[in-house]
Amino acid sequence: MRDNGEVSDLEHLDVLVVGAGLSGIGAGYRLREMSPSRTWAILEARDSLGGTWDLFRYPGVRSDSDMMTLGFPFEPWTDRDAIADGPKILDYLRETADKHGITERIRLGHKVVEADWSSESARWTVTVERGEVREQLTCGFLYLCSGYYDYERPHDPQLPGLGSFDGEVVHPQFWPDDLAVAGRKVVVIGSGATAVTLVPSLADAGAYVTMLQRTPSWIASLPRRDRARDVLQKVLPTRAAGTAARYKNVLGTMGVYELSRRRPAVTRSLLSKGAAKSLGSTDLVADHFTPTYDPWDQRLCVVPDGDLFEAVRSGQAHVVTDTIETFLPHGIRLHSGRELDADVVVTATGLRIQIAGGVAITVDGQARPPGDLTVYRGLMFADVPNLAVCVGYVNASWTLRADLASRYVCRLLNHMQQHAWRVATPRAPAGMVGRPLLPLSSGYVTRAADDLPQQGDGAPWLMRQNYLLDRRDMLRSDVTDAMSFAR
Repeated sequence: MRDNGEVSDLEHLDVLVVGAGLSGIGAGYRLREMSPSRTWAILEARDSLGGTWDLFRYPGVRSDSDMMTLGFPFEPWTDRDAIADGPKILDYLRETADKHGITERIRLGHKVVEADWSSESARWTVTVERGEVREQLTCGFLYLCSGYYDYERPHDPQLPGLGSFDGEVVHPQFWPDDLAVAGRKVVVIGSGATAVTLVPSLADAGAYVTMLQRTPSWIASLPRRDRARDVLQKVLPTRAAGTAARYKNVLGTMGVYELSRRRPAVTRSLLSKGAAKSLGSTDLVADHFTPTYDPWDQRLCVVPDGDLFEAVRSGQAHVVTDTIETFLPHGIRLHSGRELDADVVVTATGLRIQIAGGVAITVDGQARPPGDLTVYRGLMFADVPNLAVCVGYVNASWTLRADLASRYVCRLLNHMQQHAWRVATPRAPAGMVGRPLLPLSSGYVTRAADDLPQQGDGAPWLMRQNYLLDRRDMLRSDVTDAMSFAR
């Protein structure tokens, strides 16, 4: 970009989408359908589309939301499994991108590292790494759809004495293709969604599995197949059946969340009774499946058909609730004095949150780190022009909110085009009180507290975890509310 504000010879696009996972593919579809006159492309750092579902390859990787809501509303999920394995989801994403002409707009191996807004030229200059080469292009609107996890660096809890362990140490984010577990002693450290997925899958593969948790998590068993959805598919057209199943599950998930918030003791009782029935033991529930926090203070873990409970009940897997004193050459010594022998240790100890995909954002040369920003409608930032970030729900399927965000972005782009505006910037009112962005006490949220943007104390500065309210506002609200425009 020239200092006098003239446009350089860099390639220019109306809209640049970053990330080719669920969010980016959904954004591409909405741009194609709702803003067909815009030029756009999707930049993906990896060598394949799919995002999370291409990255994670550990045994049993699957959705922890039902696929009727995790799938796209414009391309209903038709597979028989409502809780689906990762490879099926990746195939679905590839097929959807191909069917709707999105694959041809995706540029693989393009890692966005910097984005600088120039008020003088009213555009973003985006710096991209392609292997050892750095290049730039410009865009009028930047839409970051790269999720909120760090794909390159998982959380490292600094496990004491880990270097003295003689066996193999694996993090689920970097699962080796050639890892053999049959007949080996495997300790999975963690109690979150990844751990409860790994344990039954490793047991099925012939491993002797122990899940070592510092504290328990709330776990709900859901059927892998949705029988109501199966009936709807038989009596309704595909799109109508998908919509009906989607709303059935939206309302069910919202009901559980609201019950957990309003009547936590009731939800605790229901989850404990369900676990006891599956395990055949109230003692196991009391010792290893009853957290000290209320349901949905942290994200609720889901196990399809109770597979984790079945693995524990059958003796294929064991659960130990304790803390690590130190690693030994042959395993782990716990603070209780107990020792766990291990050939393989899996550190399912959590991920790192990374808002905006780690892109360094500057506005007229001034750095704007996410931790200093306030969200507008949960997808734009106060005083940052022509930028949106796609973030899903923490208490429901990611895609529900991601699709609303993309539809809102298209509405805003269309309004700007109709009125010949080039710049749209959210403006926060004076004296607005900031609040934490995410309503969870999970470790990955609290660790990232200083790096997360905040939300405000009233609309449109709240990021509500409520699909029905968001659907009304994101699809019908006045896009000029608290927004300044410029030509």
